[in-house]
Amino acid sequence: MRITIESTTKTVFFNGIEARIWEGKTDTGIPCHVYVTRIAVDRDEDSSEFDRELQEHRSPSAEIAAIPMRLIL
Repeated sequence: MRITIESTTKTVFFNGIEARIWEGKTDTGIPCHVYVTRIAVDRDEDSSEFDRELQEHRSPSAEIAAIPMRLIL
C-alpha cells in the first residue's frame, strides 16, 4: 500500500506524546489520516530542505478538526 499525506496544523496527545495529524489518500483514492509522533532523515543526508518543508502545514479538514486534542488509548 502507498499513501500520499500532507501535514496539518492539528495536533493531539496520545498518552502524553504529541502527534501531528497528516491527511491523505491511498493510491486507490481511499482517504486516511496518520498520527505522526516522529519523523527523521538519515543523518548522512542534507536535511535542510526537508526541515523547511516540514514547517509547512495546511488547515485540517472538518472531520480532523473535530478530533479531541486529548485522546485516550
